[in-house]
Amino acid sequence: MSQSMNKALKKLLLAAGLMSVTATGFAASAAPLYEADVNLQDRVSLQRGARTFVNFCLSCHSAAFSRFSRVAKDLDIPEPVVAENMMFVTDKIGNTMTAAMRGPDAETWFGVPPPDLSVVARARGADWLYTFLLTFYQDPARPTGVNNVAFRDTAMPHVLWELQGVQRPVYKAAAGHDGTSTQVLDGFEVAIPGRQTAAEYRQTVADLVNFLVYLGEPAQLHRYRIGAIVIIFLFGFLVLAYQLKKEYWNDVH
Repeated sequence: MSQSMNKALKKLLLAAGLMSVTATGFAASAAPLYEADVNLQDRVSLQRGARTFVNFCLSCHSAAFSRFSRVAKDLDIPEPVVAENMMFVTDKIGNTMTAAMRGPDAETWFGVPPPDLSVVARARGADWLYTFLLTFYQDPARPTGVNNVAFRDTAMPHVLWELQGVQRPVYKAAAGHDGTSTQVLDGFEVAIPGRQTAAEYRQTVADLVNFLVYLGEPAQLHRYRIGAIVIIFLFGFLVLAYQLKKEYWNDVH
């Protein structure tokens, strides 16, 4: 077998492996999803989400398809504020949003390198992200001490536990199709309180998901405004065209 064919075969096997991993990851999210209330017109929510992302996510996860300067411009955050509160000392305003943690170190500590989050909202969906961040629960059998309803046996620790606290699962008995009784998840109860109430934490997660949706397609903010202008223009042109049509046919008749 030639060297070029060997390389092509390796690439094909790698792609197949990645597809199987992706399929496994999505199969793990078969639980009912909570509905995320995404509103990209809410700039305050996007700004709060950006703050949460930088404080809790950017240490491990990059958003390498987005730049600090673009976020500052789109979300109406002054660049000095971004530089002081959202960037590491070595970052420049035009830099991409790269993680502080080195990939090899992350792979050693967590078993897998944390993925880039630039398009995670487009890949997973806003509802999946919202559910994932709300449903970490205590599981002593896991290396991180927690598990997740949306992504079972996830390697990610619950980085927002100080805000939400630690919750333990509550199960109830349910009859299966064959008549046997099985234990199913009925909800959660607080094991260790967090700094935020349940409502406050849900809002924090909603803001973070809102920001991640924006990261997946920043042009949405501009497209909505341009779309409104185009619709107004087309409506005005329709009125003008109708008047021209009436004037033309008046002369014909």
